[in-house]
Amino acid sequence: MKAIKLNQDENLSFKISYQLLPKDTQRIDLYFSLPVEMGINTSTLSEEDYFHSSVKNHSAYYSEQLHLPLVRSRFISQNKGEQTDYRLNLNLYSYQIRIALDADIKQALKLKEAEDFYPMVTELVEQFNVLIKKLRRYTPPDKKLSSFYENADNYLSWHAEQSFLKLLAKGPKSSDFTQERERLFNFCREENQYRADKKYNSQVTLDDPNRITNKMRLLQRLIEYGVVFKKQTRHLNLNLQRLVRGGVTAVIMAFVMLLVLNAKSNFAEITAALIALLGVIYGLREIFKDDLTRIIWRRIQKGRPKWRNIYTHSVTDKRIHSQTLWFEHIKKSDLPKPVHALFQQRRQQNKQAAHLLHFRCDAKVLVKEYLPGYDEIQQQIYFNLTPFVRFLKKGAGRLYSLDGQKVSGQGVERRYQINLILSHQKNGEPQLQRYKITLNRSEIVNIEALES
Repeated sequence: MKAIKLNQDENLSFKISYQLLPKDTQRIDLYFSLPVEMGINTSTLSEEDYFHSSVKNHSAYYSEQLHLPLVRSRFISQNKGEQTDYRLNLNLYSYQIRIALDADIKQALKLKEAEDFYPMVTELVEQFNVLIKKLRRYTPPDKKLSSFYENADNYLSWHAEQSFLKLLAKGPKSSDFTQERERLFNFCREENQYRADKKYNSQVTLDDPNRITNKMRLLQRLIEYGVVFKKQTRHLNLNLQRLVRGGVTAVIMAFVMLLVLNAKSNFAEITAALIALLGVIYGLREIFKDDLTRIIWRRIQKGRPKWRNIYTHSVTDKRIHSQTLWFEHIKKSDLPKPVHALFQQRRQQNKQAAHLLHFRCDAKVLVKEYLPGYDEIQQQIYFNLTPFVRFLKKGAGRLYSLDGQKVSGQGVERRYQINLILSHQKNGEPQLQRYKITLNRSEIVNIEALES
């Protein structure tokens, strides 16, 4: 499935990434098969709570070929355009540099041979210097604009230093490339001294790793203004839910009033028996009202979309695209036939009792074209599996082995497997891919794409 990617994000989360073209429509379905022993069911996992706490969406302009040599120079001087134009173009240029640098650093870390690694890294330093000089060529005298420039300059300098220090720490070591390593060290020292000369960060902030890191995260969000879209989430069924609750209450109250009137007609005067009977009637009303409302509401909302995300441009507030979202517990009979058949391809020992969850996302782009230089939007959906491991056991004892006359024991951890089917539909039949997610209480151990 080249059009969509599923990758691990953090210890207990994974992300789905795909691109959207102008006027595009796409549908994504995720079917989770969770072993019953994980303890996930309608009582322990609320769909709405999980969606709001553990499902995150991120949408921004995207260029697939964005590497440092290909960064588009959209940066303009402060003498051109309005203040919003300056900030938008500054942010676009800075954002492109960050994304391109991250992509190239990731590629460089895949090189295990020093002969390939250091020439590429040296070239990256030279390319970054060219791009950052373009940025620093214009230093706006206007205080309203200078704060935007200083935030971008401060962040890119710090981010580049951290990126190349990471390369030095994790890259291959070789005495044959001492000169290249020294070039990287000099670059990092120069950028560090540059920020010190500009007095971008106070000494108190620099002395505290947490403070400087959190400050840079804030600056990162600031340069995303105009590039990353604003999101507004709407609950689609609030009025219907209120109508169901009101209708159930009205029916039960009518029935209760009928019982109360019959009870009063059978008692000539108020007695302890009448008071006790009325108490029982009103108690039963409270019990059956909540249970009946929950049962009826679950049946009515089954299969209905629950939320809608509206993405707007952070500068113009123009709507760019929308997502319609579903998330619910389902039964085996609710699975589409191709999905059910794919689940049945598991080995016999893996066909254990499981609980099923279904997530669906329908994306629709509302505009005919994007900003110049961008042909796609990248949509990322993050799933945190922390609520799934809440009831898992911590360990599984020890594994013993015999070595001659000596018995040795080795601690082992308990692992669980989640089977996941990703369905992606775009202009035709949906494409299916099955994944096996192996996890323990603290992390995702492995995500494996299985051949169908």
